Amino acid sequence: MNVFERYLTVWVFLCIVAGIALGQTLPGPVHAIGAMEVAKVNLPVGLLIWVMVIPMLLKVDFGALHQVKEHWRGIGVTLFVNWAVKPFSMALLGWLFVRHLFAPWLPAEQQGSYIAGLILLAAAPCTAMVFVWSRLTGGHPLFTLSQVALNDTIMVFAFAPIVALLLGLSSISVPWATLLISVVLYIVIPVAIAQVWRKVLLARGQAALDAALERIGPWSISALLLTLVLLFAFQGEAILKQPLVIALLAVPILIQVIFNAALAYGLNRKVGEAHNVACPSALIGASNFFELAVAAAISLFGFESGAALATVVGVLIEVPVMLLVVKVVNQSKGWYEAGHDAGP
Repeated sequence: MNVFERYLTVWVFLCIVAGIALGQTLPGPVHAIGAMEVAKVNLPVGLLIWVMVIPMLLKVDFGALHQVKEHWRGIGVTLFVNWAVKPFSMALLGWLFVRHLFAPWLPAEQQGSYIAGLILLAAAPCTAMVFVWSRLTGGHPLFTLSQVALNDTIMVFAFAPIVALLLGLSSISVPWATLLISVVLYIVIPVAIAQVWRKVLLARGQAALDAALERIGPWSISALLLTLVLLFAFQGEAILKQPLVIALLAVPILIQVIFNAALAYGLNRKVGEAHNVACPSALIGASNFFELAVAAAISLFGFESGAALATVVGVLIEVPVMLLVVKVVNQSKGWYEAGHDAGP
C-alpha cells in the first residue's frame, strides 16, 4: 500500500480535527460551500466524488466477467454475502443498536438518519480497496477482478432498490429522485467515463494504462480526505456536543465487518474453494465502497445529517479493521487448507 492507504485512519483523524476547526473558525465560507447545490447534490462534493471514484473504476475490466465460471462457487459466496446478507444484517444491527441498545445515548431526532447511513454503507460492496487487501493475502488476481466487475455491474441496478427497500422498512422517507440521481452520478457516469478512458489508454498499450494508474492513484484518497474535511466542518458542532456518537456507531459496523468476513471465509471453505479465492471473497464482503456511501448520504440527507456521519465512521475504522481481517486469513491458511483438502 502507498503511504495514503497505509495510514488512511491517521489522515481521516486529521481531517476530523481540521474540519471541526474550519467549521468553528470560518462558518460563513463553509456554509456557502454547502449551499452550492442542484437537486440536493452538492456540486463541489460531486466533483470531488468523481475524482475519488474514477481512478478506482479505471482498474476494473468488465471484460473479466467471463472468468466468473472458473470459480463459480466462490463467486456464489461473494454474491450471497454482499447482496442477500450484508445490507439486511446491517439494517438489523442498526435497528438493534441505534434504536434500542444505544438509544439513551444517541439524539432521538438523528437515530433514523444514523440507521440510513449504516444501510448505505452496507449496500455498497468494496470496489477498489479490495485489490489492496487481496494483494496482501496472496489472493487470486483474476478472481478478485471478476468479483469486483460483477459486483459493480450489479450495484448499478441493485443499489437504489435495496437502499429504498431497507429505508422503507426502517420507516425512513425515501427521496427516490435524489437516490436515483446519486446512482447515476456516482455509479453510472463514473463507470462510463472510466471504461472509455481505459479503452483509450489500452489502445496505446498496457504500459500507458499502468502509467496513468500510478499517476492518478493518489487522487482518490486526496479527494476523499478533502471531502471529509468539508463533511466534518459541517458535523463539527454535533461531534463536539456528542463525541460518544462516533464510538457507538462504530460498534455495529465492526460487528458487521467481522460477521461478513467470517461468513464468506467459512462458506468458501465449506464449498471447497481454494484459499486464494476465499480471501478476496471474504475481504470484499467485509469492506465497503465508502466513497459511494458518503456521497449518497450527503446527497440524500445533507452534510449535517446523521447518515453522513455514520458513513464517515465507516471510513474511520475501515483500514485498521480490514488489516486485522487480512492478518487473520493469512494466519489461518493452514486451518483453511486442512478443511479444503477434505473436500466440500
